[in-house]
Amino acid sequence: MAITKYDPFAELAEFPTGVRLFQDAVSRLFSEPTATRPWAPPVDIFENENELVLKADVPDVPLEGIRIQLENGTLTIQGERKFERKDDDKGGYHRIERSYGSFVRYFSLPDSVDPEKVKADYKDGVLTITLAKKEVAKPRTIKVEVSKK
Repeated sequence: MAITKYDPFAELAEFPTGVRLFQDAVSRLFSEPTATRPWAPPVDIFENENELVLKADVPDVPLEGIRIQLENGTLTIQGERKFERKDDDKGGYHRIERSYGSFVRYFSLPDSVDPEKVKADYKDGVLTITLAKKEVAKPRTIKVEVSKK
């Protein structure tokens, strides 16, 4: 029995040019450097009884390049990580896996967040946004007294 190489796309060669154009576009998407692809920093969101906290990984994004806006219950985080290529560098890149360019993230916030009490901190490439809750939204313990008759 002869061993033959399996080509899963061999049958697609018989289809019209539209399929081949689609294949070329997909191949280009995965072969282009990530510097040309859009990116969005990953974000962790957690909540405790007093606040809602967002932590975004934005390494190599200067603090001056980060914009935070809170409007109509939507938190917007914008910024840009620039690809810096030195002209005097004689060598070349072997691989570029990190993404570069502008980013924007939108988060819908609950009504329990107090828009007047928002803090942002940037340390070691991590942006931390702390959103305090309104007093009404905080859990309260109410002691119930039983009257004796």
